[in-house]
Amino acid sequence: MLDPLSSLDEILKGKILLINKPKNWTSFDVVKKIKSTIKQKHNISKVKIGHAGTLDPLATGLLIICTGKFTKKIAEIQEQNKTYIGELILGKTTPSYDLETNFDAYFPTQHINKEMLIAASKSFIGKIDQIPPLYSALKVKGERLYHKARRGEKVKISSRKVEISSFILTDISLPKIHFKIVCSKGTYIRSIAHDFGKKVDSGEYLSSLTRTTIGEHMLSNSIEIHDILN
Repeated sequence: MLDPLSSLDEILKGKILLINKPKNWTSFDVVKKIKSTIKQKHNISKVKIGHAGTLDPLATGLLIICTGKFTKKIAEIQEQNKTYIGELILGKTTPSYDLETNFDAYFPTQHINKEMLIAASKSFIGKIDQIPPLYSALKVKGERLYHKARRGEKVKISSRKVEISSFILTDISLPKIHFKIVCSKGTYIRSIAHDFGKKVDSGEYLSSLTRTTIGEHMLSNSIEIHDILN
């Protein structure tokens, strides 16, 4: 494999790197590692680098890294639709809406059938009002929400408009549901999981998530972060 960081001139002029973010890495971890690798490799003190669209630590998949003058493209890339695949599990909830936190409530699932689930998924299509999770990187009064959540603070979070272009249940094996979602910038799949559970009079959390596309950029064309670092 050709080293995508071999040419300092290309890095400074601008590169777009498609990275397959590993589980338990933050998006900032990836940026930090690539940045330090470039600085060490080319013996420079600073370089512009940023990412277009944050992934939660427990999520995997496509993370776009821009270097040099291409950091100006970040806002444009972030505006593009994104595709996710993953797994939802009915009957339990967590404060973070995923497996970052422990289960806090249990719900019945015996009344749920395939028809109910398909109808619930269709109700998300279009522009919807969504409340982001308390455990998120959004800032309120200059502080990340997850810091407030970990201190047990109660915070009122305003809803915002997002758009769901497609929500397909690719496999239903209760309590597990596999899905594919195409959505706009700013959509929290964890919030969809939480709200989906409510729509079928139960509870639900996101057990796994992978981002497969951002606009025309595809996970299948991405590079493993360890290949770059090595």
